[in-house]
Amino acid sequence: MHELREDPLPAAPPERQRRGRCIVVTSGKGGVGKTTTTANVGVALASTGARVVLVDADVGLRNLDIVLGLEARVRHHVLDVLEGNAELDDALVSDKRVPSLKLLAASQTREKDDVDTAAFKGLIDKLRERFDYVLIDCPAGIEMGFQNAIVGADEAIIVCTPEVSAVRDADRVVGLLGDRVKTTLIVNRLRPALVKRGKMLSVDDVNAILRLPLLGVIADEPGVIVSTNKGEPIALDPASSTGEAYRKIAGRIVGTDTSAPEIPREASFFGKLFGGQR
Repeated sequence: MHELREDPLPAAPPERQRRGRCIVVTSGKGGVGKTTTTANVGVALASTGARVVLVDADVGLRNLDIVLGLEARVRHHVLDVLEGNAELDDALVSDKRVPSLKLLAASQTREKDDVDTAAFKGLIDKLRERFDYVLIDCPAGIEMGFQNAIVGADEAIIVCTPEVSAVRDADRVVGLLGDRVKTTLIVNRLRPALVKRGKMLSVDDVNAILRLPLLGVIADEPGVIVSTNKGEPIALDPASSTGEAYRKIAGRIVGTDTSAPEIPREASFFGKLFGGQR
């Protein structure tokens, strides 16, 4: 009788050897929900079976691990890897709910200027060889932290709240990104009741300035804050309409959902100001 043996696994087919997509989640302005967006879109993408890694580029002010509920599992951070003090596999933290999701945390005690831009790009390139999606949580501002976060990306998601200051900062970031990346928009924390009363910008008002393909609209609802504080991304809640909005955003990124983002009927903010509808 021939002895049974296990043959080595065949090489991955060519389509699995392609580099993954690198998407930076940015805005310019702080406090608009970039980290919550990164966590929920990442979880939703990984729930489709895709291999996803979330990279926290906000050195000195990391929060992505808390939003994911993974802070107790972080042993090493991105600078440990870049400076050769830890292996990449030792720094990657596995999500406790979605096996195909990993986190690479930022350092809490270092500065953004400590990151070598070329080395960070090399790390992102390495991650793109292993994952289908690399999502980078970009720090606020447009200085070195921003430059590091965008260096390896070929796509960007602009997160913008319906506020004049947020739109202005987002427009500045769009200009800095230019044509080098494919850029889309998520309007976050929309309150349809305020829009209807003319006290908040509508989605159309926001995009009259930014003029970007709309990836999704997220309502401002208490469940998002609750889920963030608990470290349980709302995208995993099948009963949540906001969770469904994040799942649809993931579907549009993957290409399985071709539906237009759902937007509540809104009166124009500028129309109210100037006595008519645009």
